[in-house]
Amino acid sequence: MLDTEPDFSTSLFSHIDFSNGAVAAVSGGSDSTALLLLLKQHLDKTAPSARLLAVTVDHGLRQGSADEARAVAKLCAERGIAHRVLAWSGEKPSTGLPAAAREARYRLLASAARAEGIGLIVTGHTSDDQAETALMRRDRGDAARDAGRGLAGMAPATLHEWRDWIVRPLLGIRRSALRDFLRRQQVGWAEDPTNADEAFERPRIRATLAGEAGAQRMTDALALAAQEADARTRLGAEAACLIERFASQPASGLIRLDPALLSAGDDRAAVYALRILLATSGGIAFLPDQARSEALFARLKAGFLCATLSRTVVDFRRAGIFLRREMRGLPAAAAVVDAAIWDGRRQITLNDANGALLIAPFGTVAAKRLAVDRGETPPSLMRAALSAEPALLQAVEKAGPAPDRPASQGFAASPVVAPFARFLPSFDLAPARAVAGLIGAAPLPALPLRGHSAG
Repeated sequence: MLDTEPDFSTSLFSHIDFSNGAVAAVSGGSDSTALLLLLKQHLDKTAPSARLLAVTVDHGLRQGSADEARAVAKLCAERGIAHRVLAWSGEKPSTGLPAAAREARYRLLASAARAEGIGLIVTGHTSDDQAETALMRRDRGDAARDAGRGLAGMAPATLHEWRDWIVRPLLGIRRSALRDFLRRQQVGWAEDPTNADEAFERPRIRATLAGEAGAQRMTDALALAAQEADARTRLGAEAACLIERFASQPASGLIRLDPALLSAGDDRAAVYALRILLATSGGIAFLPDQARSEALFARLKAGFLCATLSRTVVDFRRAGIFLRREMRGLPAAAAVVDAAIWDGRRQITLNDANGALLIAPFGTVAAKRLAVDRGETPPSLMRAALSAEPALLQAVEKAGPAPDRPASQGFAASPVVAPFARFLPSFDLAPARAVAGLIGAAPLPALPLRGHSAG
């Protein structure tokens, strides 16, 4: 049920941990302006020493954006709130502009948070935004391609680049209620003309939700999003259990699945687990297609095979089902700087952070000269996996019978959970944790929502 007369007390924020402060994303529109004032009220009452920084991102996409940023700065000065304006500089894409702008916005917000030593970003997304998001994804056919995952809408919290939490405390609040609050406060807001430009997808959906005719559609969309969020969380928890039971890592870059996974009893969760592991092995940000993954799972049930999906070789033999990065399309030798993500699978940490190192795939020739443990895993598979790992170029080219292993001196290569590395919705905490534990990725930072059960 929609909350048309919300209680604007600390209950909106009481479940969020603000002990390390917060960055509030404030564009100057009604939603973010109301968020800022409500958050300031809450912190003044409950945590007056907590740092609050308002950040306005000027995308530079239309006239008037700089004036709106100055208006936010003026409001912040009047309320005693620290404020920064960050500009999205550089060339803008000719297609996919809303998505690119969103990526840039979160990147700039995260940079501001890190500069201040704050690990929490708060945004003003409302139930209107949630309904629009669910309908946009439904109309694109996301349910058919991705088993309904996208229909869950926006998560109450999302981890950005495995480091900064983005929290959305107003997802249960209507935009109209926030505007009523601002009117009572006698505070104005900016109207972004692109929000009514039906050349873009979201304004077209927004128009269908306007007025009484759209009220039922709004209610239905929010119910759908809530239902799918719950289903996605449960599916993720089931997939995580399967990963913990049936997956192991016999060598860096090589995942082994116990064939018992194929008859574990829950094919839907098993396919989901397989999709996550395929994307992780291949260094792909998006899970492989649902239908193709189901077809691969059915072929695995039929017997031994060797196939490729999402840049991952799937090799089913007597010793188990093995996943590894295929050799095709690996990065060419190039200078890699500190903290760079290599091939979507490894974060590079230079021992000497100044400058860069020439890093290349270890390669099959060098891998053949390696001595590998002769356990239950076929040595050929271990060498094949190691050949796709990053190494110093001089180690790859080194002559002799025993070259350095891929994890050579000069840098460290830390595993990355590729499908969740940039954005990890709180719906997916359980499988992300399971995969991180499997491959030795960095542990997740603590979720800043008290009483939140996801994962």
